[in-house]
Amino acid sequence: MRKIKLALIISTTASLLFLSGCADKVQRIDMNNDKGDQVIGLDYRDFNQAAGEATQSLLKSSALNTKDGNRVILVISDIRNDTMQHIDTDQLIKKIRIELLNSGKVFVTTALGSSTDSMNKEARKLKDNADFNQKTVQKEGTLMAPDMSLSGKILQRNINMGNAKQQVEYYFMLSLTDIKTGLALWEGETVIGKRGSGKSVAW
Repeated sequence: MRKIKLALIISTTASLLFLSGCADKVQRIDMNNDKGDQVIGLDYRDFNQAAGEATQSLLKSSALNTKDGNRVILVISDIRNDTMQHIDTDQLIKKIRIELLNSGKVFVTTALGSSTDSMNKEARKLKDNADFNQKTVQKEGTLMAPDMSLSGKILQRNINMGNAKQQVEYYFMLSLTDIKTGLALWEGETVIGKRGSGKSVAW
């Protein structure tokens, strides 16, 4: 009986080792220097490029400069996805927020906009709640209103090149608006183009 159990264990182990050896090889990606093949759709490299170019263009402009040198309070408005892909625009927004915050020129409010943190309102519902020390509860009138708004959209254009080839163009368009005046203070656009097989799906 023990010999049968031992033989069964050896057989099962051998089968697992065989299957693992036949599995596709997995490679770790160097996210800072990815030399892998491009895809016809958008990937993290495209978002990094678009966000990086937009942020550097914005920081080099005078749009975020203030007379007193204080930081601008920025709200992230809608970043619309008008492509055929199911993408989360937070992937673009997050990188822009990080670079702007690190620049020392901007505070990003999470009290409203697409980057809203619900705790801004939930924490204020603790007023008059006997379970909480009222001295530690945020009072009314303490939230800071934004000075500027960042909005935009991502567009996709597909072009049939013939010979079973296609060209796909992605437009990352952003606008910075002065909320007080409604005037656009800065506009940025990054275009990423890809060519490949017409059989490739761009969504």
